[in-house]
Amino acid sequence: MQDLQKGAILVLSGPSGAGKSTIIQAASEEIGEYYFSISTTTRSPRAGEEDGKDYFFVTKESFEEDIKAGNFLEYAQVHGNYYGTSLKPVREALEEGKLVLFDIDVQGHRLVREKMNEITTSAFITPPTLNELETRLRARCTDEILAVGEYDFIIINDTIDDAAKKFVIVAKAARLKQSQEDEEKFITHWLG
Repeated sequence: MQDLQKGAILVLSGPSGAGKSTIIQAASEEIGEYYFSISTTTRSPRAGEEDGKDYFFVTKESFEEDIKAGNFLEYAQVHGNYYGTSLKPVREALEEGKLVLFDIDVQGHRLVREKMNEITTSAFITPPTLNELETRLRARCTDEILAVGEYDFIIINDTIDDAAKKFVIVAKAARLKQSQEDEEKFITHWLG
């Protein structure tokens, strides 16, 4: 009996320039169907930006209705416009059995864990040397370095090829993660 692929969440964090998008691109053939979570905003699209690719562009009224309905993982107001992570496309992708990828910071990772811990796996992607990591993080607070221990996996981006192979393993592990409900069903089935 073929199991339907289970939807799962994989959070990726790490300093900018660590190669997250390059690694995802290199591994995309092997990780099954995935949905890359993009932000929703009330600002107007800039030249070359596409709705549903760069951002979901919505009206302020629509955004505020979704806030009231609890449809955002997180949101903020910046220069008079809202930006946020809508849970609606995330839920749809999970129902379709897709792997939902988030490229977010340490705070975002904590929010995802808070709301969807049971189906969340996380990886911190870092450049190959501590010097490089230190240089890239120097502008930020040490919070990001200290938070590395909160992640399930660390992928050191030595070569894109090796990092992509490790990423594929992490993506497959994310899909295999059992929720408490799955475990209870399994136990009930075997004790049945």
